Amino acid sequence: MTSPPDGTGVPEPSAAPSAPAAEPPVTPSRRLPLLDVLRGVAILGTLATNVWLFTAPGGEANMLFGEELSPLAAALADPSPGTVTQGVLLLFSNGKFLALLTLLFGVGLAIQYRSAERRGERWPGPYTWRALFLFVEGLVHFTLVFAADVLMGYAVTALVVAWLLTRSPRVRNAVMWCSAALHLAVIGLLTVALAYLPQPGAQSADGGVPTEVVDLYAHGTYLEQIAFRFDNALAMRSEPIITFAFMVCMFLLGVRLFRADAFEAGETGRRLRDRLLVWGLGVGVPLNLATALAGPEWFFVERYVAAPVVALGLVGAIGWLVDRADPAGWGIVSLSSLGRVAMTGYVAQNLICVLACYGIGLGLAARFADTGPWWVMGLWAAVSALLLIGSTLWLRRFRLGPLEALQKAVLGRIPARRR
Repeated sequence: MTSPPDGTGVPEPSAAPSAPAAEPPVTPSRRLPLLDVLRGVAILGTLATNVWLFTAPGGEANMLFGEELSPLAAALADPSPGTVTQGVLLLFSNGKFLALLTLLFGVGLAIQYRSAERRGERWPGPYTWRALFLFVEGLVHFTLVFAADVLMGYAVTALVVAWLLTRSPRVRNAVMWCSAALHLAVIGLLTVALAYLPQPGAQSADGGVPTEVVDLYAHGTYLEQIAFRFDNALAMRSEPIITFAFMVCMFLLGVRLFRADAFEAGETGRRLRDRLLVWGLGVGVPLNLATALAGPEWFFVERYVAAPVVALGLVGAIGWLVDRADPAGWGIVSLSSLGRVAMTGYVAQNLICVLACYGIGLGLAARFADTGPWWVMGLWAAVSALLLIGSTLWLRRFRLGPLEALQKAVLGRIPARRR
């Protein structure tokens, strides 16, 4: 297969055929098994990143005050088994699964568009309500559970990309590449600022989270924590703001990969995934290692430039494994089940960690504050196992996850207008 003129190696299908009857018959309910597995992996991967926030003194407030971690540098300075293991896990998880989840949201948007087109519905039409519902879900999640919510940012991005799906491939490609360029420019400016401007964390006595904030998450009430989120809402919502161009780019890349059959089980899909595996890991891993070793001032480059490249490699690597794994094996079945209830799994894992770590629940973060990183890894493993087993058992009795069913029930009351 030859590369398209823009040299990306991913063919962009041309405009829809003029005669709808020429399209091959496809069952609307047919699922792509690889997508479900990828979603399940992305959910567990985001937990592997966020669990360190929940278990740190001050919890999610570390986004505001805590110094950015340089896991490899910490491991080299203190090469104990716990520090080295923590450094490897942080290096592996930082940014990769956020990028993977973002890409998969773009794929999901493309699937919704294809389904609406087959049903003859207006576009974006009813999808606008779906995006608004997602935004409300994110707002509730941010308010009641976890400040580092991704759903609100995805909802706003989805509204923009949904409109772009009605444009020509040339327009979408132009927007995708312009978004990538803008994202790199923003990350470059942030890296310069991080390297040369004084950081707020350095102004506190211990260079970390203020004592009163640590006490808030260890002993404060639930309403006080909610009030703290609202008082610092703009700062805690800064990630989706500064990465908006990145999200647009990854959504459009997800659309393009889906339309190129990159997630199909056929030969075309395998060939594209092999390319992603070779180029994503071959370029992304060395770049990731270099930025991680370069120091904390390169944090933004590591998380938002190197990590997305590695995420593309993970699509290829996971696809390679799925192609060769037993589809009825427990690993594939459980990951697929979690992927099918990804929204519920994402919110549930954060709620479980809040109740386990903060003072409003078991208060494990304060109890194990100086015991090392092993209990954090154990918490991740326990919550991951609970999600995998719970989602598998749930889907034996129900077709949708709880939040997915709620969304369908609410949106089902909105009539779909025909073209």
